[in-house]
Amino acid sequence: MANTAQAKKRARQAEVHRQHNTSMRSSVRSAIKKVINTIESGDKTQAQNAYVSATPLIDRMARKGIISKNKAARHKSRLNQHIRALQG
Repeated sequence: MANTAQAKKRARQAEVHRQHNTSMRSSVRSAIKKVINTIESGDKTQAQNAYVSATPLIDRMARKGIISKNKAARHKSRLNQHIRALQG
């Protein structure tokens, strides 16, 4: 347990940052799932719209360090690959 005032403050800050990062990571996952669900429904235009709205969110989280830049690139690449494979 933290003994000094500085250590106690850092522990409080770490907890706030952890909760914020968890929330942001959850929003990225939700955006990705939304794209996946529209891909599975087979509607190419809706899937493209969901992808366009999810891409900036994924990029922002990668820029802030919530997810790694390679993970962001991998998700965007695979989602785009699935969308391009759709007929219509």
